[in-house]
Amino acid sequence: MAKIRGAITVNIARCKGCNLCVVACPTNTLSLQPSEVNDRGYHFAYMAHPENCIGCSSCALVCPDACIEVYRKRID
Repeated sequence: MAKIRGAITVNIARCKGCNLCVVACPTNTLSLQPSEVNDRGYHFAYMAHPENCIGCSSCALVCPDACIEVYRKRID
């Protein structure tokens, strides 16, 4: 049986750093960028621990600006 790993993409320009996705993530995959900001001056979300992502979509469901897309990748 193939293993599945999750992955996300964050629209950095639209992310306002509300931290809802970080709190909603059950595997502590996400974090807010500590040193970089986007064009609007917000610290944006990113995958701090991509190996933990299970592709559950919790982060995308709670994002108020629909900045997150979730993918599932098959690992052979």
